[in-house]
Amino acid sequence: MENPGLVVHGQTASFSTALRSLVNNPQYSDVCFVVGQERQEVFAHRCLLACRCNFFQRLLGTELGPGMPSPVVLSTVPAEAFLAVLEFLYTNSVKLHRHSVLEVLTAAVEYGLEELRELCLEFVVKVLDVELVCEALQVAVTFGLGPLQERCIAFIEAHSQEALRTRGFLELSAAALLPLLRSDKLCVDEVELVRAAWSWARVGAAVLERPVAEVAAPVVPELRLALLAPAELSALEEQNRREPFIPVEQIVEAWKCHALRRGDVARGALCRRRRGTLPREHHRFLDLPFK
Repeated sequence: MENPGLVVHGQTASFSTALRSLVNNPQYSDVCFVVGQERQEVFAHRCLLACRCNFFQRLLGTELGPGMPSPVVLSTVPAEAFLAVLEFLYTNSVKLHRHSVLEVLTAAVEYGLEELRELCLEFVVKVLDVELVCEALQVAVTFGLGPLQERCIAFIEAHSQEALRTRGFLELSAAALLPLLRSDKLCVDEVELVRAAWSWARVGAAVLERPVAEVAAPVVPELRLALLAPAELSALEEQNRREPFIPVEQIVEAWKCHALRRGDVARGALCRRRRGTLPREHHRFLDLPFK
């Protein structure tokens, strides 16, 4: 009986280098993409993309006619991120950068590239910092990346004041902001958190061309107004009259806590102190201290 034979392997480095030289190389390419808002042309090879990724197999699966086919427009993915995806598809490796890894991660999720997605997630966790964390949280919430969402929330809990001052915080969706406002572990006082949420709502109102109170409606119920001292609550109420942000009923509930010196009038969690809540005289009357 004939021997089954033995698979032997050559040098992988030279193989990878040769394939990397084909990334965005018009020589021998048979498909052109027009990528990103800048509409950059990117050249590739249909057979390689199709065998490596089901997304491209479906996208490029039509029969070819004579000559070069029309460019494929992919306007939502930035050129740098798309080239990183191609590098991974051609070589099974990729050079990631902090400033663009979330865009590569987004493309990996949208194209169903699970291995690339995991590589991006590992890299994001390694480089996570104050400037990146809110953007990473938004990506995690958008695509249901639970472990990354947990990592981001834990990071923001530990660096709350710095994270609240970033542009990424102001650009969070309501769905991404909600789990932060529900956290007991934020290292920030409620006055500062109310101020940050107000700034967030103003930015959203300007972008969406909607009233501030309407943009804020999904998240303001999570603000713990009962933690504010009477003078702080009065100042908030006056500002709220000039610029509606918080429903009047929510402020009334906070005043009830002061009047009755009890924390169970409002919903229990909304009287619970956060890790960064500064002590105030009336807190000793609240029934639910920070845990």
